[in-house]
Amino acid sequence: MKKYAIFLTIILASALSIVSALAAAGDAADPLISLSYLTGTYRDSIHFAVQDALDTATETIRQDTADKMNAAGLYLDRQWADTWMEARLKQDDTLYGSTGLSLLVLAGDVTVTFESGEIVDVSSGESVASGATLFTNHRYLVAEDTTAYFTVASKTAVVNYMGQYGTILSDAVDYNAMASILKKINLFRGSYTGYGSGFDLEVAPTRLQALIMFIRVLGEEEAALANTELPPFSDISPNTNAARYVGYAYKMGYTNGYKDGTWRPGGATNMYQYSEFLLRALGYSVVGNSISDAPQRAQAVGLMTSEDISSMIKEQFLRAHLVYLSYNALDVPTAGSGILLREQLISKGIFTEDDYNAAVSVFNSNSPS
Repeated sequence: MKKYAIFLTIILASALSIVSALAAAGDAADPLISLSYLTGTYRDSIHFAVQDALDTATETIRQDTADKMNAAGLYLDRQWADTWMEARLKQDDTLYGSTGLSLLVLAGDVTVTFESGEIVDVSSGESVASGATLFTNHRYLVAEDTTAYFTVASKTAVVNYMGQYGTILSDAVDYNAMASILKKINLFRGSYTGYGSGFDLEVAPTRLQALIMFIRVLGEEEAALANTELPPFSDISPNTNAARYVGYAYKMGYTNGYKDGTWRPGGATNMYQYSEFLLRALGYSVVGNSISDAPQRAQAVGLMTSEDISSMIKEQFLRAHLVYLSYNALDVPTAGSGILLREQLISKGIFTEDDYNAAVSVFNSNSPS
């Protein structure tokens, strides 16, 4: 390994030798170490000591590289992240950097390529081959004399990074921007995930999440949350948000359950189901219509393209797709009126035209969001 990888190994070894002293939990009266101590205090001590050691080693490498680059006047087109920074990236976006750059993948698929040198998976202590897909929640370090390119292979990804870096942004569909716009106009809330704005675009949506999005697109969320009628489904608990949303949708005739008396709120949804939901919101379909041709009917009204249908058939349906179709629906005329869906939502007071224009204009496609 290069000298920086060796330096990391030495730092970690020192940390573990210090922490090993904590193993002497017993004494002459009680020589045994309790299981709770091993799985609690001792384990936590190791974890924090190792993390501190990694931070110290990484900072030493980063600062050493920064000093050399500044002295030589190199890489003036790149930026420095002195602390961990987070970015939401889209497919084919690339974050690149040289010696000392650290990267952590929080969500999505990211590959790394480099012509020479070494990338170290600090979490496992192993070198990484060029072209490999990185593990989530592993810390990667660009070693000496290496320039690495970290490229998003999935629809979206969330990464943390620290050190000297640059970005190359693609022209792929920007699901992140669409989610941000929908959030600003109260149509998309995200989850409680502590990173990536809680968008969770990399995971599959549940039936309940799709239904909630559908009700928001209808402009009827306030009415749904005020609903007190429990739907007749055995897997919907009373006094929950699921009961309010599903109960409201059932009362309004927007949805039915399964023949076994369940609604399956945690079940997966797909392109057929969600495009049918949006067609109902736009007034082009009603409950009872077959969803087998819903994508084609959605294409006919401008909700999606034939290319969208072809790609979504082959892919797992993600929250990114949910956002994409919902965003597209805003510019589709509602049945019989010719009024765009977003104009209808503005008339209902869900958001204002100024809110919408501000949300669209804020997005800057030239930097990570």
